[in-house]
Amino acid sequence: MTTQPTATVHTFSQRLSPTPRGARLARHLALNQLHAWGIPHGSDASDAVAVIVAELAANAVTHGRVPGRDFELRLSLVTGSVRIEVTDTRSGPRPPGPGAVRQPEALADSGRGLVLVDTLADRWEVLDRAPLGKTVRAEVDVPRWLSRFQVPPPVR
Repeated sequence: MTTQPTATVHTFSQRLSPTPRGARLARHLALNQLHAWGIPHGSDASDAVAVIVAELAANAVTHGRVPGRDFELRLSLVTGSVRIEVTDTRSGPRPPGPGAVRQPEALADSGRGLVLVDTLADRWEVLDRAPLGKTVRAEVDVPRWLSRFQVPPPVR
């Protein structure tokens, strides 16, 4: 008889108002959650997640806003990385995905958010959401904290 190891799932999810205040709150909540998981403020991983959450939340508020519908922030610790998901309820237009993000003009007032995500995330993608909307999912590797969250081998 082999006992199955217990797996602890580390997930945080919050719906936020599609306002600038909601976007700022998303960043603060993400930093506090990472700190609670043992990824300290000021670490490379924490800083990268903070920028990615800020940019994706700002995009959800600016480009994905539907009056009366919130956007959602979800953070998960998966093996070796932090997964960030920001979901809005607007179906179009779909943002460019990895490899399709263009550098903005030097003096442009906007257009740098996904450039930052593309630079800071180890992996990212844009997913359609049923019935309406889209999710931008990004992952930031956290190798220094990998051993804290691995499931121990089964006891034999």
